[in-house]
Amino acid sequence: MSPETTTKYNGKPQLHSLRPLPAVDRFTPLTPHLAISPTVSVVVPAMNEAENLPHVFATLPHWVHEIVLVDGNSVDDTVAVARRLRPNLRVVQQRGRGKGDALASGFAACTGDIIVMIDADGSTDGREIIHFVSSLVAGADFVKGSRYASGGGSDDLTFSRRLGNSVLRSMVNWIYGTQYTDLCYGYNAFWARHLDVLDLDCEGFEVETLMNIRAAKAGLKVHEVPSHERCRIHGESNLRVVRDGWRVLKTIIRERRRPVPAAGPVPAQQPAADEAAAGQGAA
Repeated sequence: MSPETTTKYNGKPQLHSLRPLPAVDRFTPLTPHLAISPTVSVVVPAMNEAENLPHVFATLPHWVHEIVLVDGNSVDDTVAVARRLRPNLRVVQQRGRGKGDALASGFAACTGDIIVMIDADGSTDGREIIHFVSSLVAGADFVKGSRYASGGGSDDLTFSRRLGNSVLRSMVNWIYGTQYTDLCYGYNAFWARHLDVLDLDCEGFEVETLMNIRAAKAGLKVHEVPSHERCRIHGESNLRVVRDGWRVLKTIIRERRRPVPAAGPVPAQQPAADEAAAGQGAA
């Protein structure tokens, strides 16, 4: 007999059957009070980031299933440093150029149920991954970090970047009916089953905008979580405000003509709401 719970509606008791937790072989503890069954892959695109990787990897949770480093033909010790820090990480050699191309290569190599993308320059904090993953197992399809959401912020937004992001974000919200508070930010997470919907086919920094638009057009449940962007620790950014802003603008316009793909089905054997409710005691 299924367990039941009682609530009241219009003063009358109502009986509801509780949905049982999914049958899984194991749970991965995230905190003393939270465990999940999905596996998590973290994709880190990097080009000449050897000095920054120790700081980046130090923030990554111990419970991630795998780290996929996409090396953009670095001329420093990026790969050697990464292997020394995490001997079991996966290294993908990028064949093309640009952040969009690097992420597409990294996503294709992932084996986890959930994919998280972070930057290799130290600007994104791996300790925030738990908030992205928690939102996904609670029912979201795609989770995007926001520097403008309550609790978020940035140490690195110049006036020109802030203005450009605001204008482009307003365009996306107007054209696609979204309510995004941030647009051009590289901290996102999603279920791997939605890779076909996102279908990355761009090369540069416009990739975040492309993902946000395609997630919305496909009808995915998009949730924003606050995130704090820090300054790059070492080296110089490859971002160019005018050049990359123009690429983002062209992406926004071009995506209006692109057909809407169908979203992937939610696996029946692992309801997201049930996974979020699992405690460590089930491990």
